[in-house]
Amino acid sequence: MLRCLLWRDLQLVVRRKSDAVAALFFFIIATSLFPLGVGSEPALLRAVGPGVLWVAALLSAMLSLNRLFAADHADGSLEQLVLMPVPLTLTVAVKTLAHWLTSGLPLVLLAPLLGLQFDLAGDALAVLTLSLLLGTPLLSLIGAIGAALTLGVRGGGVLLAVLVLPLYIPVLIFGAGAVSACAHGMSPWGGLSLLGALLVLGVVFAPFAAAAALRVSLE
Repeated sequence: MLRCLLWRDLQLVVRRKSDAVAALFFFIIATSLFPLGVGSEPALLRAVGPGVLWVAALLSAMLSLNRLFAADHADGSLEQLVLMPVPLTLTVAVKTLAHWLTSGLPLVLLAPLLGLQFDLAGDALAVLTLSLLLGTPLLSLIGAIGAALTLGVRGGGVLLAVLVLPLYIPVLIFGAGAVSACAHGMSPWGGLSLLGALLVLGVVFAPFAAAAALRVSLE
């Protein structure tokens, strides 16, 4: 049943691909504008590159959070998902996985190519990819809690940003810090280890929190 739910969510994204494509294009355009704005000095680009790439990825992932539960809530299928003989926590986890596969994973795959604009070396690009691979699922997990809390609320998009952006700050600091450390010849494993620890905590606790928030929003 969970496998069917995952396949259903992936098919819905394929049919309504505008949201996913818009987030991907935002990531490309946002990262490409910075080298044009700050100049072509390699040292400056290497200094700002990790932060720019991570901020752009964070904002791109956040653009598609509204569709995590809103479409199912609008057509009434979310209530049916809650009534399924499957724990709501697992349902939330599967929907979050589908969101990451369609919104976060493309950013991970595209980031090394965009990192070349900032004159990042090969090892820094590898650390960038690994940090996004650890960080973007965490962005989806945290975003699922915010999306559940703001479900059906007027002006929910603005409220969602206010709720999740402060929680994204540690992910941004550790992710961009690991890439920056590697670019300056230092070890990136401290930041990557903290990202991994946060991801484990997110996988364990975020689906429970999002499921509880969904129940409150549907009452």
